[in-house]
Formats: sequence, structure tokens, C-alpha cells
Amino acid sequence: MNVDVHSKRQFATTLARIGWLAFAAALPAQASLGGTEATVFADQAQIQSTLRTVYSEKYTMHELAIASGTTVREYVAPTGVVFAVAWQGPTMPDLRQLLGTHFAQYVDAVAARRPVRGPVSIQLPGLVVQSGGHMRAFAGKAYVPESLPQGVSPDDVR
Repeated sequence: MNVDVHSKRQFATTLARIGWLAFAAALPAQASLGGTEATVFADQAQIQSTLRTVYSEKYTMHELAIASGTTVREYVAPTGVVFAVAWQGPTMPDLRQLLGTHFAQYVDAVAARRPVRGPVSIQLPGLVVQSGGHMRAFAGKAYVPESLPQGVSPDDVR
């Protein structure tokens, strides 16, 4: 009888693992720093925003207009990688989503600051974040300096 109980547990555990894998595979991709251009379109569908795309020879800019009034711009290098993001509007976007793998680095840098109110300006190797504003008027940008395409300046990210 122990064999049956053990087999049932193994079967249940295997089913649970398969379920989690299926769930994880079904999660929408999130566009973020270092992500691919394809994730921009997944974001548009997930947050039900309108999308405007502007092409230039140095980069492609995808602008997502969210129902809340906030606009998010995702800058994609010719290599297909998101090298910068910017936002402006009445609400803050989800920085965890926008910063992706850089979010933990951002959180650590903010935590290391004294409890300072006001604009955030973080310049780390591999990440620059500038954010500020007040209720109903937020703006900011984040970029990976090493990923800026040739001829693109941080001032081009708005």
C-alpha cells in the first residue's frame, strides 16, 4: 500500500510541475530594458494601450498610450533590444516591468540613498534612472549607457 501512496504523490507532484510550467509559459512577455522588440507588442495587448511607432535610422521608438493618460516610450536599437524606456503622465508606470532585470539594481540604489524626497537620479555602471514629478505629473527615463546605439545620446530618450 505504501507503493500506491508513493506513486500517487509522485504523479501529483509531476502534474503540479507540468501545471506550473504551462502557467509560466502562458504569462505575457514584459518589455523592459534588455528585452526584445517583440515584448513591446505583448505589453500593448496586456495593458490595452494604443501603439504609435516612430522609425529612425538609429532606433525605433514605440509609444504606448495607457488609458490612465500615462505614455510609455520604449526605445529599440537596430539589434532588436530595448535600450531605453521613458514615461510621462498622471500615474507612475510599473517600474518592475519597465526595468526588468535591472529593477533589483534600481531598488538597491534607491534604498542606499538617505531617505530623500524629491527626484531620483541614479547613475550606476549599466543603468541610469532619472525620475521625478508629483501626483498627476510624473516623468522619467531609464537606459543602459552601454546599449545606446552609435550616435544616440541620453538626451534623445524623452
